[in-house]
Order: sequence, then C-alpha cells, then structure tokens
Amino acid sequence: MKIAMITGASRGIGLAIAKQLYNDGCAVSIMDLADAETAQRDLQNAGIAPDRMLYRKGDITVAADRADFLAQTVATFGRVDILVNNAGVAPRVRNDLLDMTEESFDFVVGVNVKGNLGMTQTVAKQMIAQAPVNGRKGVIVNISSCSAYTSSTNRGEYCVSKAGVSMLTKLFADRLADEQINVFEVRPGIIATPMTAGVKEKYDRLILQEGVLPIRRWGQPEDVANCVSLLCDERMAYCTGDVLNADGGFHIQRL
Repeated sequence: MKIAMITGASRGIGLAIAKQLYNDGCAVSIMDLADAETAQRDLQNAGIAPDRMLYRKGDITVAADRADFLAQTVATFGRVDILVNNAGVAPRVRNDLLDMTEESFDFVVGVNVKGNLGMTQTVAKQMIAQAPVNGRKGVIVNISSCSAYTSSTNRGEYCVSKAGVSMLTKLFADRLADEQINVFEVRPGIIATPMTAGVKEKYDRLILQEGVLPIRRWGQPEDVANCVSLLCDERMAYCTGDVLNADGGFHIQRL
C-alpha cells in the first residue's frame, strides 16, 4: 500500500485528489487549516476509511507544522510514497497590479511558493532515506494553475506565485532525479470549486458563450484528481518534470 501526503485536502480539488488516491489503493495523510472534526467527517463522507486516513490541522508556511505532519505520517504508516502539494491561496482582495499591496504579495507567495518549497524539502529528505519500491523512492506532484502562464492583472501576486510553483517543479525534478524521485506539475484551469464560486457568472459566459475553452465545460475537481492519479502510476516512472494541463485546452493558442 502506498502512502500519500496531501496538503489542502479538506475540500475542492484536494479532497477529490485524496479520494482518488484512496481509491487507487493509497492510505492518505492530509494537512489543512480546517477544523479537524469537520474535515475528518467530510473525508469519511467521501468514502475514505478511518484506518487508511490521517488528518493533521496545520499551516504549510510553518516549519514546525510541516515537520510534525511528516513525523506523524511516518509514525502511522511507516513511509511516504507520494506528496501532493495542493494547498494554495488567492489574494484576499483583487487589486490592479499598480495597487497590489506588499502584504497581499507576501501572503500569497508565502503560502503558494514558500510553503510548497518547505514541504517539498521536508518530504523529499524522507523519501531519499527510504528504500526504493519498484525502482523509485517517491513521486511529488505540484498543483499550480493556468495562471502560471496567463496574465490576470487584478491578481498579479497569484500569477507570480503559480509561475513560481512551475519553476519549483523543474528545479526539484532536476535535483531529485538521481534520488529516484519523480516530480510533476498539474495546472488546473477553470475548475468548479469554492474558490471560483464567486465568479461563476463571468466564467459561464466565457466558457459557454465566448468559447474560451476548446472543451466547452467547467472543469471538475475530479478532472484534476485523475491527472494526479496518472502521474503517480508506475507507468510514469521514466518521466519527470512534466506538466499536465487540466484546463480544457485553454493553453492552446488559437486564432
């Protein structure tokens, strides 16, 4: 049984990833800011059995929380085979690029880049110390965004942070290849989650009327989870640093 650590998995995309990896046969260890009782209930309602689940309330920007998350995971399950860096935030307030505050930049980049970096460093060292299984010691999947390559001038800090996640993927794929650890990136597009609920009318128009996506529908959290599942499969063992765009074809430039 593989052991998967997933950040930000109490709802939305992260919850779908946890459910899919569980269905793939993994035990799932999750860290999120959500209240433990509520999160555990929601995870169990998603069909995840308590004996194959560990939940830790914590903040990925805090080194002690990251270390404790790993320690509890290893103490419970013995090793770590998969890390999914899913936790992320958007700006609390959308501002024009010229009015973006340093506080907002520090908040978004601190979670999305610094937190991702710290978690990957922490877990990668554990993976390196482990014996390989079927020729590899682990898989790391970063969840970034189509904002890694798309300009949104009213949330520039978010775009910068997701571009940073893309570079982290390249860097760790390069650094960890000799350690038998594969590193990948999934870039969700317009996904129906609580984060996008407030702009549903805008994206309904863009998708259904203006055809901004070649595949004319909203993405679902399960679409992203399926990409993660594929990248964690043993058949991807000769690949690293690759990107899957779970964006309905949005990345295709069309005339």
